[in-house]
Amino acid sequence: QVQLVESGGGLVQAGESLRLSCKASGGVVGIGHMVWFRRTPGNERELVAEISSGDAPNYADFAKDRFTISRDTAKKTANLQLSRLAPEDTGVYYCQGDVRLVSGVWKNLRGQGTQVTVSS
Repeated sequence: QVQLVESGGGLVQAGESLRLSCKASGGVVGIGHMVWFRRTPGNERELVAEISSGDAPNYADFAKDRFTISRDTAKKTANLQLSRLAPEDTGVYYCQGDVRLVSGVWKNLRGQGTQVTVSS
């Protein structure tokens, strides 16, 4: 089954860090543009960060200087390092991106999300 699977969420205290990972699997031979977004309590979905080949990463204002997105095309993963977390960062973090299948077809997928909870 072609899918993106997130991992790395958890419960941390304010000021601590987490590293989220998103792995493509199931016949995926490559990844393209990858995005992390989140849903926080009471808020709509919002972009956290995105990365593409050859372009500088793009961050939401709240993510600049605290979060870092990266990707490993060989491992078909996109990672999000979360630092100096605050309670308002609590939410479900999702990975979405373009994956290339063995057939050569590109598909856009979204993972099931990983919960991040930050206590004060």
